[in-house]
Amino acid sequence: MEARTHGGVTTGTGPDHETVADLALAAGSSAMWSVGPGDGAVTWSAGLGPMFGLPEDAEADIRRTLLELISPIDVTLRNVPSWDNFELEQSLETPEGDVRWIRFLARPRPGGIQAGLLGIATDVTERHGSEQALADLADRYRLLVELSPDAICVHENGNLVYVNPAALRFAAVDSAEELLGRPIIDFVDPASVPAMLDRIEGLTTPGATSEPTEVQLKRFDGDSMLVESVSVRTTWQGRPAFQVIMRDITAQKAAEATLHYQAALVSHVSDAIIATTADGTVTSWNPAAEAVYGRSRTEAIGRDVGELVGAPLDPEQVVAAGGVADANHRRADGTTLAIRVSSAEMHDGYVLVCADETPRRQAERRYSTVVAALDEGVVVIGPDGMIESANPAAARILGMPDTALRESSPTRFPLYGESGARLAAPEYPFAEVLATGRPQNGRVLRLQRPDGTYVWLSMSCRPLDPDATPPSTVVTSFTDITERRAIGERLEHDATHDPLTGLANRTLVLQRLDGALAEADREGLACVLFIDLDKFKLINDSLGHSTGDQVLRVVGQRLRHCVRATDLVGRLGGDEFAVVTFDVSGDTGIRSLIAHLRASLTKPIGLDGRQLRVDASVGIVTAEPGDTRSAEDLIRDADVAMYEAKTRGRSRYEFFDVELRERVQRQLRLEQDLREAVVDGQLWMAYQPVVDLRTCRTVAVEGLMRWHHPTHGAISPVEFIPLAEESDLINLIGDYMLRTTTEEIASRRAARDLDTRLTVNLSARQLDDAALVPTVEEALRRTGLPPRTLCLEITESALMRDPEAAGEVLSALRALGVRLAIDDFGTGYSSLAQLWRLPLDTLKIDRSFVAGIGRPGKSEAEAIIRGIVTMAHSMGLTVIAEGVETDEQIEVLRELNCDQAQGYRFGKPMSAEELFPSLPG
Repeated sequence: MEARTHGGVTTGTGPDHETVADLALAAGSSAMWSVGPGDGAVTWSAGLGPMFGLPEDAEADIRRTLLELISPIDVTLRNVPSWDNFELEQSLETPEGDVRWIRFLARPRPGGIQAGLLGIATDVTERHGSEQALADLADRYRLLVELSPDAICVHENGNLVYVNPAALRFAAVDSAEELLGRPIIDFVDPASVPAMLDRIEGLTTPGATSEPTEVQLKRFDGDSMLVESVSVRTTWQGRPAFQVIMRDITAQKAAEATLHYQAALVSHVSDAIIATTADGTVTSWNPAAEAVYGRSRTEAIGRDVGELVGAPLDPEQVVAAGGVADANHRRADGTTLAIRVSSAEMHDGYVLVCADETPRRQAERRYSTVVAALDEGVVVIGPDGMIESANPAAARILGMPDTALRESSPTRFPLYGESGARLAAPEYPFAEVLATGRPQNGRVLRLQRPDGTYVWLSMSCRPLDPDATPPSTVVTSFTDITERRAIGERLEHDATHDPLTGLANRTLVLQRLDGALAEADREGLACVLFIDLDKFKLINDSLGHSTGDQVLRVVGQRLRHCVRATDLVGRLGGDEFAVVTFDVSGDTGIRSLIAHLRASLTKPIGLDGRQLRVDASVGIVTAEPGDTRSAEDLIRDADVAMYEAKTRGRSRYEFFDVELRERVQRQLRLEQDLREAVVDGQLWMAYQPVVDLRTCRTVAVEGLMRWHHPTHGAISPVEFIPLAEESDLINLIGDYMLRTTTEEIASRRAARDLDTRLTVNLSARQLDDAALVPTVEEALRRTGLPPRTLCLEITESALMRDPEAAGEVLSALRALGVRLAIDDFGTGYSSLAQLWRLPLDTLKIDRSFVAGIGRPGKSEAEAIIRGIVTMAHSMGLTVIAEGVETDEQIEVLRELNCDQAQGYRFGKPMSAEELFPSLPG
């Protein structure tokens, strides 16, 4: 390309003057440029090179830079030839490293894009910098508002449109959505609204600001707070609005009130209060100092304190001696004063409190000799109700030096009657004697000492002068009976409280509950929670009873902290607790309480470097007003509900109802009857065939226990097997089943020359029985049944309870030659690694997966079964499907390469006499 310069302007083909004029009007002070059609000439005016940060004579660099920057214009105009003007802003980095922004305005030459482009380039770097600075300023302002400790909000037409985080905190809400759109007067005390509206109406111009005003702000939680509010006329999205800035002045007002109170106190106390500089020069002299020393404030200010009180007085020495000292001072008229001086440091000197104790010391000398040797506390109280003197025994009993007791009111010591109610000041024995002149004898009261401890007193009061007209001086005497009373209370407490946890024992729980139930005006629902810790025996057995006791103490404390002060928490014995509560709000309130209790109980308990966790099963019983049940009945029913909770899986709660009681009572009766069933011959064995899916031949039978009760008839195994497992009966009936099934099958195999195998179930409790292996060995020896024909089935959940221990037992059984199967596979949480280590021969697929075949979504069930079969075969295990009931299930199981199956499709469980005649001979 060729470029030429004429008169300081580089030109090519002369641009259309009207086009250039229009562009110039749009662009302002700029440099012109043009691009010819195709690969035609590129021209530009003077100033374009410096705009790019290039010398005017660097024509190649200017041309390249221009074409790169306007390339989007060229592409766009070629694709959209109907556009008249096109505007583009581009950034570039100059050779010196500066970043510049160039605005390009272009349009086609007359004749269209084919004739080329004509444009103007303008340096807009400064405008971009201004926009960025404005954005930075806005961001800083936003941060100041968002992080401000003052509440800031904006309201338009009286409704809130913006609130900062501090405003949410002031209003006691969690999110801005709770405030936006609401009238601002909703948050202003009604008495303050008219004044606020007047202030807003006075803000007529943008930026107008109201004077700071104190306003009561209403909060969402029902409280209010005092704020200092300033309103500013502003705009919101272009519309008139008001910005309100609120500052919490609650603490400021409290500090002001405190200062006012302290100033009033200094002015009105009877003690002389004197402030001095570090060298003892008086800077403050209250009215009481004027009265005590007979010197005016004007006379005292600026003079040495020792000179004014008529005796040496060094505040620093008083502080070093403990802050209090007794001294003899002199009034301005020379009268001697007995003064108690208290001194404390201030930031620039000292403050002295000088109490005139002259009258008190005279009275003290009068009575001190008489009462000093008494063990009984004696206090003399003047007609004004202030203590004039106290003997050493009184100081000891009250826990306060006699010097501190003097000139103080006995009402400074809270007194409580035997009922626990605090006495009002007029009810104090001395006050009644002052008012009436009648003695008070042998009053038993509880007194709180200054250190917070309590002492029981036997107190008597009488006028010092019986003939004096009330009010007159009163002598109060008292004896400390705390120890005697504590012994009685301790004996009473021990009789009604658990010694380990300090909670109420069963006796007190029943007493309190019976008393509450007997109240004629009782309202609301009464509720008893029977709480039994789950698996607490494991803690006792594994970590010792000392650790168990510590756990019980922690549990007791947590229960006590979770309930109201009016509720009762007791330990009934062992790991059983009771919570008795009244006026609960129905089932919802009870469930909320239980959730709170269990959340507290399940928190880790740190003991001896261990983190122990406990949970509980809870039984709940409620009693409406008028319920005739006794406390013993409610505890029993709650116990029944707790037992049901444990039966259903522990770590849960159950409400009591009559049906539950009957069911539990039935379970208890059945458990007792089950103990006799083995001896009485009520248990019998049923057998269900196990069929080879390839040959359809019965290869084994599973022995199943049945119970025919003499009264209730047939009892389902679903009901009596769990009863046996929860007691020690499972080992007994398990042994009976093993002996009976091996005898019956061994005799029929011999009589019919059968090769049918026997499978028998083992429970988790049997795996823990050390006699299991010898029992199996004895059964095989006695019946002559070949070990390889006996298969013992253990559920997956039983194996996974303690895989290592289970593996040892299974290995011992395997050493006898018996086969082993894992039952109900897929319902537990076993892993391949665990299964691989166990000496298993057979895997039984749980019936829940088989039931999925033939139902909607059966592909999922089939996929699971296929995976189980493939896994089992890879481990060399025979696979048996349980619960087969349809021909479709049989076909699918065959296709999935399942080995054997059992279920109602092949035969229901039946007695040996019914089953074996149908077997091939």
